[in-house]
Amino acid sequence: MTAPVAPAVTPAGGGRRRGGRLGVLAPTVPFFLYVGIFLVLPTLIVVVGAFQGNDGAFTLSNLSLLNTPSVRSATLTTLGLSAISAVTGAVIGGLLAYALATADPEGRLRRTVLAVCSVLAQFGGVMLAFCFIAAIGRNGSVTQILFDLTGTRITTAWLYEFPGLVLVYAYFQIPLMVIVFLPALDGIRPQWREATETMGGSTWTYWTRVAGPILMPAFVSSVLLLFANAFSAYATAAALISQANPLLALQIRGALSGEVVSDQQNTAKVLAFLMVVIVAIVMALYAWMQRRASRWIR
Repeated sequence: MTAPVAPAVTPAGGGRRRGGRLGVLAPTVPFFLYVGIFLVLPTLIVVVGAFQGNDGAFTLSNLSLLNTPSVRSATLTTLGLSAISAVTGAVIGGLLAYALATADPEGRLRRTVLAVCSVLAQFGGVMLAFCFIAAIGRNGSVTQILFDLTGTRITTAWLYEFPGLVLVYAYFQIPLMVIVFLPALDGIRPQWREATETMGGSTWTYWTRVAGPILMPAFVSSVLLLFANAFSAYATAAALISQANPLLALQIRGALSGEVVSDQQNTAKVLAFLMVVIVAIVMALYAWMQRRASRWIR
């Protein structure tokens, strides 16, 4: 009696499998090329340049720039602006998302609001700054109408300072919050509220012991995403603030435009390295919170 012989894998079969894998991976090549050229390569240039002296040798002395008063002030202002605009956008956008979650999922109102939010979430930069300046700037249309009606010209200097940035940033933070937080609200099942009421729980009990803990990871991860979105914004602030560089992104602009001491050629790279580190920490926390939130959205 002879033992059964397993069918041998022919070179032709292995070649077909390798060809199949290459065929599956081929469509992803443009994506990885895009990520490599426009994300990985610039990041490597920034990180390497932050630790290079003027002669190209490795040095840690560039990091002393981070302890200067102007950089410390810009870092704190950028962090504060990002945190305030993120929390403001999260609270208002979260309430709007909840109102949409209670509406008809296939209704025209919900689809229209989501479409508008998708557009407004990407409506930033110089165009957004121009819209606010044209409306409530020094010679804006709203400012002029109020002057014609009341005879009093309102103060608009705040639009070009920290409060103005918070207002303008909220314009794209709120719709972004609606888009990213609505799936978590849709994942809340009506049966959970019914079970709470069956067991004698009140609305307060439902939100504090059932829905609130379930939604908290998704809410916190959304706040982190909004924080990173505001932290990396540049064009809107650059269009509104023409004097001084109160934000890290504007200080990088100043360094690249020549407003730098001659023996600190890597100033922009050091500031960019600081921003990369902060955004990396925030996005790592965001990914961790997203994994926790995804358990309830399945």
